[in-house]
Amino acid sequence: MITVKEAKTRKEIKEFVEFPNKLYKDNPYYSPCTTSDEIKDLLPETNPAFEYCEAKVLMAYKDGELVGRMCAIINHAYNKKWNKKRIRFNRFDVIDDIEVTKALVEYTKKWGRENGLNEITGPIGFCDMDKQGLLVEGFDELDMYITAYNADYYMKHLEALGFVKDADWVEFLLSVPEELDPRIVKVADGMMRRGNLHEHPFKKIKEILPRVDEIFALLNQAYAGLYGTVELNSGQVQFYKDHYISMLDPDYVSVILNENDEIVGFGAAIPSMAKAMQKAKGRYFPFGWIHMLKALAKNDTIELLLVAVRDDYRNKGVNAMLISKIYRNAVKNGIKFAETGPELELNDKVQSQWKNFDARQHKRRRCYVAPIEE
Repeated sequence: MITVKEAKTRKEIKEFVEFPNKLYKDNPYYSPCTTSDEIKDLLPETNPAFEYCEAKVLMAYKDGELVGRMCAIINHAYNKKWNKKRIRFNRFDVIDDIEVTKALVEYTKKWGRENGLNEITGPIGFCDMDKQGLLVEGFDELDMYITAYNADYYMKHLEALGFVKDADWVEFLLSVPEELDPRIVKVADGMMRRGNLHEHPFKKIKEILPRVDEIFALLNQAYAGLYGTVELNSGQVQFYKDHYISMLDPDYVSVILNENDEIVGFGAAIPSMAKAMQKAKGRYFPFGWIHMLKALAKNDTIELLLVAVRDDYRNKGVNAMLISKIYRNAVKNGIKFAETGPELELNDKVQSQWKNFDARQHKRRRCYVAPIEE
């Protein structure tokens, strides 16, 4: 018999967070999340997204053993913005038993039904900065720090329960050439001359901290029309600043300013943390931080986190400027590969950036949707 209960205590939430670490302990492609950060994400007192979200942390047991998990989320800001009546789910992990998935889905549907909602969708998190999408292609590719791994039977379970595709994201692995395509350099140099644009002159990340609010305002504006997005509040801006700032290297951050000293473009990448997190087993302490520091100092792969361009500067070469700086430093630092984060499959403008690179689409993620029956 399968029973579902809500995780209430910090101990239960820790068990919830660490479940996939046990499920995938022998899988060479899985990279753990940091346990302490995941716990913060799930607690109202530490995650500012609870200002506009409600959530239930669900754990499924079979014969007394933990066999599955799911975080159910009602994102009121999303439903209002997009005129939807949806309940979301993410952090979905199960053994290969469809009855476990069914139990978690039915529990989530029931909560949605009690709140007048008519659809269930996921995996998608509290906001666009969360890990989202179920892996449906690329099961034999190493996970990224900013994504979540899952086995192939997850999609079989969901589809058997009536879920259908709502949106797909694709990911690319780029080989970093010894020389950047001259066309990109030409466009970047031309924009600097004709568009009166220039790179923010910083040598340390702390030098751009006073402008973090501007950067997140740009991200909110640039991503406003993308699937599932809601505007980040001030608490979330601080939350993500605190989370990522120690990982940022000025070599892989580009900030483009116009003649009025306004930020019109932003791009950021980090050295890949996937192998470091495998060694750390999801823990900073006692020795996890050492593996992370080593990965930050010496790596052959970077993960492309964010790229944003102000609406009135799109299609004017700002992207080329962002790519140019990060590329030059990647070559200088011995980087051989760059992995893109998930990009909506219909976002041709983003994917066109990689046409001049040796790029391989190696992963695909999917957000599913299903009706909530009366």
